[in-house]
Amino acid sequence: MRKNYLSKEGYEKLEAELRDLKTRGRKEVAEEISEARAKGDLSENAEYDAAKEAQGMLEKRISELENTLAHASILDEKNIDNSKAFLLSTVTILNHKMGKEMSYTLVNKEEADFKAGKISIDSPIGKALLGTEVGEIVEVNVPAGKMKLEIKNIER
Repeated sequence: MRKNYLSKEGYEKLEAELRDLKTRGRKEVAEEISEARAKGDLSENAEYDAAKEAQGMLEKRISELENTLAHASILDEKNIDNSKAFLLSTVTILNHKMGKEMSYTLVNKEEADFKAGKISIDSPIGKALLGTEVGEIVEVNVPAGKMKLEIKNIER
């Protein structure tokens, strides 16, 4: 099984989501099932089917979170080399095509949030940036074509 490297913040966020789903989430789904069951014939009860499907999705997410956390390792940022881009590195890049600088923090897929500037190391750009040094230029195949990215800065 692959180790899930997470920041302390990311681990705590996933832990909080798991607690919430196990308590509030399960309670709400159980109430929905109970209400739908009270409406009579289950064979033609769309609300009951929807509530059972929601329960299945909830349990699937709980299982995924439990598995992620069970195989998680919290990275200590003090022990990470700053000369290369690794997990939890914030990399400033210059997109040659657009002529624009952007900064992204490389994170595990569970912590990825593009709007917050956190990209997964499993994404095409994340994979291309891993292990790079300041001054390197990488080409990345993305759905829109090839991107030429120059590494301007790497920090923690």
